[in-house]
Amino acid sequence: MKQALSLLGLLSFAITFAQTQDTLKSKEIEAVTVIAKKPTVQSKADRTVFNVENSSILAGNTTWDIVRMTPLVSIDNNDNVKAEGESVTVYINDRKSVFTGKELKEYLKTIPADNLMKIEVITSPSSRYEATGAVINIVLKKRDDEGMKGSISLTNTQNTKNNQYGSLNLNYHKKNFTQTFTGSYNDNVFITKNSSEFSYYANKNRELIDSKSTYINKNPSFSSSSEYELNDKNNIGLVMEYFRGDNNSGTDSFIRSYDDNNFKKIDYQKLSGSNLNNTLGTNFFYKYYDKEKNKILDVNLGVNYETSEGSTGRTLKSTTSSPANIDGWNNISATEQTLINSDTQNRNYYVKVDFTTPLGKGGTLEVGGKADFNNNVIPNAYLDLMDGTKNVNSDFHYTDNINSLYFNYSKTFFEKLETRVGLRYEHIDFKIRENVGNQGRKDSYGTFLPNLLIKYSFSTNYDLSLTYNHNLWRPWFSEFNPFEMPSNNGIYYRGNMELLPNPSDRVVLKFGLFKKYFISARYMFTDQDYWTNYKEEDGKTISFPDNFKGKVEKFYLFANTNQNFLKNKLNVNFGLGWYYIDNSDFNIRNRLSRDNNYISYIGGSTNLSYTNLFNKNINISGWFSVDNQNYGNSVANKYNFFHNISVTKIFPDSQIETSLQLMNIFKRPSVDNTTYSSTGMIRNYNKWDWYGFSLTFVKRFGNQKVKENTKTDVEKNSGGGK
Repeated sequence: MKQALSLLGLLSFAITFAQTQDTLKSKEIEAVTVIAKKPTVQSKADRTVFNVENSSILAGNTTWDIVRMTPLVSIDNNDNVKAEGESVTVYINDRKSVFTGKELKEYLKTIPADNLMKIEVITSPSSRYEATGAVINIVLKKRDDEGMKGSISLTNTQNTKNNQYGSLNLNYHKKNFTQTFTGSYNDNVFITKNSSEFSYYANKNRELIDSKSTYINKNPSFSSSSEYELNDKNNIGLVMEYFRGDNNSGTDSFIRSYDDNNFKKIDYQKLSGSNLNNTLGTNFFYKYYDKEKNKILDVNLGVNYETSEGSTGRTLKSTTSSPANIDGWNNISATEQTLINSDTQNRNYYVKVDFTTPLGKGGTLEVGGKADFNNNVIPNAYLDLMDGTKNVNSDFHYTDNINSLYFNYSKTFFEKLETRVGLRYEHIDFKIRENVGNQGRKDSYGTFLPNLLIKYSFSTNYDLSLTYNHNLWRPWFSEFNPFEMPSNNGIYYRGNMELLPNPSDRVVLKFGLFKKYFISARYMFTDQDYWTNYKEEDGKTISFPDNFKGKVEKFYLFANTNQNFLKNKLNVNFGLGWYYIDNSDFNIRNRLSRDNNYISYIGGSTNLSYTNLFNKNINISGWFSVDNQNYGNSVANKYNFFHNISVTKIFPDSQIETSLQLMNIFKRPSVDNTTYSSTGMIRNYNKWDWYGFSLTFVKRFGNQKVKENTKTDVEKNSGGGK
């Protein structure tokens, strides 16, 4: 913490000194033009908006880096994106992303942050969005000026290893036609170290696991967006996205086993994997927009196709005495040698229709629906290289059809009271089958999902809003797959075919003062959840998602302010939150340890940016965050401090930017938490590779004017549907 305070003090001194220099120079200026700009962070009734379009924080970063710096957002040690500690669905330009987890991370790392306009953290989404919890909508820039323009960006990052990243952005606009193209290539090496301790209640067995993993990723990608204006009201367009992941990994794990504190043996596991992933997404759209009548018809047809071909090799050696070093294991014979080959294919087809129209005085109606079809196949061939009789071919199939209808009605009364009421109905019909053990499941169910928003403005300086949402989080298809896979930390993972959906109810109260200060309180309740469980089976530790019955309540208080100082040159956003989780009923029903009945912790973040330092076209920005990753049945054992400082120099005449970024240079990020299950406790310590420094060069050409989003007034305001 002393390092954090020292870092903040150093940055404050630099900004104060810069203020003095700017003030002295401003005396020579007879007239000063004050330029109003959007606050970096806007707090609205149903969302928090992170405006980064003109921020120096973009230089040298990818979209993934900016997402993890966004207020209210955190990334767990499995690369899952969370908002206020809860799982989210990620949208890009209001289109649901097909990626989750590590795949989402790698895809967002191929999108240069220079393309970002803003990131919306929608904690109380309207019925327009699908049946999930919070939504993160990543909004990219849309350029609209004649001719060709674009940028080339090259970044070199040094952390444990050296990494390179490059991107090309092109935009062409001529009369009624706009074409945008983005291509990128990411070549990086990511290293992580992990230590785990597994303790079982029944037999007092313990396992201590130390592992080191190296991931080598080469990811080319491109996206193309074509849009043609038929006339002033009708547009058609085609969006195409392609991502290729050529990934290799290697992990060395050492597993020490104890029987009631008596040493039994030590295992050495060597895991090597390779995977070639290809994803192609297409979206054809037609949009009718009557600005005078404020009517919008938006029709989308889409096909997403993904293949993933890979192999995982595992070698296990065991001994009762630990070799002096890794070379000592060469003289020990393997007890197990296996190879798993897979060739996954996922197909998604959808049609989506949205219609917005005025209804009554001051009212707006949104109606729409979506038909979604998914066909996912995950074949795995298990080869035992020492005993061919154990070979198994697994063939997992998952298909579903999700149909949904929704409406939102928004209306403002006497210019002070904004309201929105919405209802969404979703029906899913899905089938699961797996040939090993002849397992299968067929199910269907429908769900009504109401939501409500009320905002009252007492004056221009005071407002109060209330939102309510009933949400439903459905398991991801791969979480149903019962095929057992080795994990990098020395244990195994498999899915669970009996997983159930997780419903929850959320109420949020938010108070705004002077459009700069916001205080919000949230309450979340569920009586059905699924969390990570562990069991010991045939001498192996197996992790799997499981259903848990029991009441879980979460309370949350958050204070936020956004300020501009020094003639709008200095922007400061500060947020601080208090979290309280009541797991007592859950623990009683599942006979878990009472150590985590009540979880209470504090988290917060600060974004600082200073424009035109010393009047030399130098921008400086800093991001500082303190969080405590408590989620589900996992409890953090310590706070984590993240920090990122970047300095950007702009050369206007040549349209060149250079940026130096320092990432967590004072303290390397790590995760230390304990997971409680019905069979035992698991303590996990993981050290990340997100530290070091990077240097970026950007060359721009053409006019970089950005077009305002074509949204209705209702959509732009806090009560809107998007």
